[in-house]
Formats: sequence, structure tokens, C-alpha cells
Amino acid sequence: MKKLRENEHITGYVFSAPFILGFLIFTLYPILSSLYYSFTNYNLMEAPRWLGLANYERMFMEDAKIAKSFQVTFTYVFASVPLRLIFALFVAMILNASTRAVGLYRSAFYLPSLIGGSVAVAIMWQQIFGDKGLVNSFLSLIGIPSSTSWIGNPNTALWTLVALSIWQFGSSMIIFLAGLKNIPRDYYEAASVDGANAVSRFFKITIPLLSPIILFNLTLQTISAFLTFTPAYIISRGEGGPLDQTLLYSLYLYRKAFSHFEMGYASAMAWIMLLIVGIFTALIFKSSTAWVHYESKGD
Repeated sequence: MKKLRENEHITGYVFSAPFILGFLIFTLYPILSSLYYSFTNYNLMEAPRWLGLANYERMFMEDAKIAKSFQVTFTYVFASVPLRLIFALFVAMILNASTRAVGLYRSAFYLPSLIGGSVAVAIMWQQIFGDKGLVNSFLSLIGIPSSTSWIGNPNTALWTLVALSIWQFGSSMIIFLAGLKNIPRDYYEAASVDGANAVSRFFKITIPLLSPIILFNLTLQTISAFLTFTPAYIISRGEGGPLDQTLLYSLYLYRKAFSHFEMGYASAMAWIMLLIVGIFTALIFKSSTAWVHYESKGD
């Protein structure tokens, strides 16, 4: 028996070895390396030179564009995440109604999420909101002639990225739809008998019972929004323009790393972003005790 157990342990280690080695080599080692590089001056061409906290001091004391990238990123996150979740829930509630073509609609609405992060879609978005794009063509059809390049206008450029984020609502919608289908119909029928209207049923039944799903989607979408890169890079041609209005933090980090070859400074920026994402995630979970309800707790 002892030998059999030892053989089982060996078999387990053999099957788990690829994951363990992959994690150590491709995840843990790069993470620890970036932490070390964040305290150095490293440009890929020369050996890292130790600087201590100089990179972090430079970020907050000398680099004026850091503040701008924070402003753009926070605006993008606080605008895109709520709008995306609201729209996803709205569509999910429509699809939750009995309809013969619900499978087709669900697939059609989910499709943008499958291709939404691609370079091709970002280029398409650039054309749609260009001065001769689809948006201006539509406005002309309804009697509002416009030659504005929504991508090139500092007042609207960031909002085109927000619109693209909202368009990618499919993954959140599917999760919301699964949660809605798990809410017993008896609750709605009982509330209707008691005289509750549709708005009351939504806020008294749907939202509380769906709150764990909302927490899940909110957490994932917040993290994803902070890490958005491809649309801003393609639409602004890697510059974050116009006038740095699409200079997301991730894009600025990329420019420092791969345009200016300041790998040490970029590593410090990455760790600051990790800290920010961690703080926001912790705040979301901390606040969830006040608005998330679990049936197992009797809420």
C-alpha cells in the first residue's frame, strides 16, 4: 500500500509538472524580474544599474504625463465600466424573455466580444468615427451635416474608446443572462399578486438576487478596463493623441518600454498599476458587504 501511494504521488507530480514549470518560468520569474528592474536603470542594451526608488520618485515628481495618463485612464474606467454593465444587463433582460430566436440573438450580441479586442476592429472603429466615417454619414442623412473627425477631436476622442468598450458587452451579457435564468419565476409572480409593478420587481427582486453576478462582472470589467491597450494604440497610432486625450496608462507604459527603451521605468509603472488595480478590487469587495446578497446567508 505504501508503495502504491508513493506511485500515485509520483504520477500526480508528473502530470502537474508542466503547469508548475510553466508558472515558475513564464509567470513568477517575469514578475520577480520586473520588480527588480523597477529599481534599476535598464534599457535592454546594457546591464541594469541600481537606482533605488529613483524611478518611483520620477513618476510622481518629474513626469508630467503620468498625471495626464491617470486622468485619462480613470475617466475611461469610470465611464466605460458602468455603461457597459448597464447595457449588458438591459440586453440580457430582453433576451431573458421567452423568444424562439433567443439563441441567435445571444450569439449575435456575443460576437463583438470575441473580436472586439482585435486590431481589425480598432481599425474599423477608426474608420467609423473618422471625418468621412459612418457616424458623419448617418448624421448627414438625418439633416445634421458634420465633417468632424471624432477620433481627431480632443473633446470626443476618448469617448470613442468608451463607445467601443460598451460595444463589447457580450461577455457580461451572457453572465447576466445565466444569472437571470436562475431567479425563480415564483418570486415575480408573488410580487405581481401583491401589486408590485415592473420597476419595483426589478429593484426589489432582480437586483438583489443578481448582486453576486453584478459583483463578479464589476470586478472583471474594472480590471479589464484598467488594462485596455489595443484600441488606444491603434486609434491614436501609438501616440495617445490628440493632445494626449487617449493616452491611457497602459499605452504610456508601452511607449516608455518599447519606444524609449526605459524598461526599468516601465517596470515601476507596471507595479504602480498593479497596486492601483489591487486597491480598486479590494474596495469593490469591501463595499460588496453592503449591497451583495447571498441566499445562503438568509439575505
